[in-house]
Order: sequence, then structure tokens, then C-alpha cells
Amino acid sequence: MGKINSIEKLTDNRFVNLYNVKATSVHDTPVNYFVASRAKSIETMKISTRKNTPDGVIIYSVYGEKHDKVVLIRQYRYTLGDYIYEFPAGLVEPDENYHEGAIRELYEETGLTLKPIEVDEAYQKPYFTTVGMTDESCATVYGYASGEVSASAQEDTEEIEVVLADREEVKRILREENVAIMCAYMLMHFLQDEEPFAFLNGMNRK
Repeated sequence: MGKINSIEKLTDNRFVNLYNVKATSVHDTPVNYFVASRAKSIETMKISTRKNTPDGVIIYSVYGEKHDKVVLIRQYRYTLGDYIYEFPAGLVEPDENYHEGAIRELYEETGLTLKPIEVDEAYQKPYFTTVGMTDESCATVYGYASGEVSASAQEDTEEIEVVLADREEVKRILREENVAIMCAYMLMHFLQDEEPFAFLNGMNRK
């Protein structure tokens, strides 16, 4: 196992910061590594706490009486200079659990109301996103969305179009559009399973 020798905080931003990690690899080679983190200090980075608390939450929700549409957003991302299809998502506030965060974020981004469903912890606990670049982890909340689409609660810095996609539209999106990888994998489930959340019963199978 490698050895961490020092960590230096390089930026002081509200939502994400850059840290320089200096280490020695298992092969006794010097390592100079840069980590983007939601943590506001070295002490609260996961490299220091060793605790995987979710920074954010992703919402996989279906819409309509037949549950035959999935709630997506088409969002402009400055990292790409282009639009990408994603699930509604956002950061978890310090004073809320990620289920509460999911309800809040879905409303803020889409105007819809989320009714979460209970699932095995293995399906919703926080998993790491792009571990080669960041220590960020996100939990996933599943549920049913209702109400009318609205952009009234979106932030001025966001450029988001709400998309209620049926299976034919999901096929087109996967073939033709930029799609976030976590969203793409879930959309593959949406295409395959007649009941959108059928795969969540897998932990009960022997």
C-alpha cells in the first residue's frame, strides 16, 4: 500500500477544491497527485476521515400513470462546452440526509415531487464517481415523480431542460447524445425491465 506524506490545499472555493497529495507508492516511487474534492478542508477529506459520507445524490425516478417515462435533465456543462443528459442530482446539505436531499433537488431542478421507495442499502449507499480525479461519492434515491414540470426553482447559473423520456426516446438518447455514465447504466435497466425498478429486487434472490 502506498504512503501519504503530505496534503496541501490549493484552492478555497465554495463547491469544489483542489488538493495536492504527495506520497510514496508501494514500489517506493515518489507520487505527486492532484485531487478534486467537495471537502472544505484537509481534515474533512475522505483521505483523512476514512468515512464515505455522500457528497451528493442522484435521483432515478419514473413518471406517469404507467411509470413508462423516466425523468431526465438535459443540462449545459461548462466542462464539455455542450449539453449532456443526466439524472437530476445535487449536493447534500450538511443538515439533511440524502433522501431529503433527493426530494429537494428533484423539485429545484424539475418542479416535480418525489416519492422515494425503500430499497436494500446496497443499491442506495454512496458510491464513488470518478475516483481517479476526485473523492466525491454519491448516493442514489429511487422513486416516483409527480406534478407539473417547472423551471421556477432552478438557479440562475443552471441551464436545464427537463425531459420525460419514454423508452423510444431513451433509445435515441443512448445512441445519439452525450450521456453521463451513471445515468446511461440505469437507462439500460429502464429499457430492459418492464417494471423500471425490478432490478432492485436482486438482493432478495438466491
